[in-house]
Parts: sequence; structure tokens; C-alpha cells
Amino acid sequence: MRIWAREFKNNHMLRDVVIIREEEDTRTHKVFAALDEVCHELDLSRPVWLSNNISEFQLHKKTRFRQDSFIDEIEFDYLEFQILEE
Repeated sequence: MRIWAREFKNNHMLRDVVIIREEEDTRTHKVFAALDEVCHELDLSRPVWLSNNISEFQLHKKTRFRQDSFIDEIEFDYLEFQILEE
């Protein structure tokens, strides 16, 4: 599984990271592990999965974490989290 995470501010990408998870595990475990790795790489607190994030991710394999998903203040508008390849 390859996951791409990107930070955006004013519709411009600030930074991005691609995470590859090759271990044998469930899709859900891979997604949560990849999100942990993204947060570590980008030095972010882990966002909370809100109901709209879950719905978007299930339908489109992509979601955007905005300020309401983070406990800490963020310096960007949103973090886009997308599965590139399963």
C-alpha cells in the first residue's frame, strides 16, 4: 500500500510525504500505521478521524484533515491523506 500525504495552505502544497506499507495486515491497520508515520515524518500531532473523514475515505480513498481534526494549532489549511495504490 502506498499513501500520499500533503499539507496545503491557500491551495498551494507546502510539503508532502509518501508512505509505503508492505506488511501483511488489514487495510485498516495499514492506514492507521501510515497516518502515524506521516505525522512522525511531518512532525504533527495525530488527527482525529471525524465522521466526515471516515465517509470521504471510504468513498474516495482520500480525506482532508482540517483544524477541527487536530488538537494542536496547525500552520496549514488541511492535510490531505490519500491511498495511491493498495
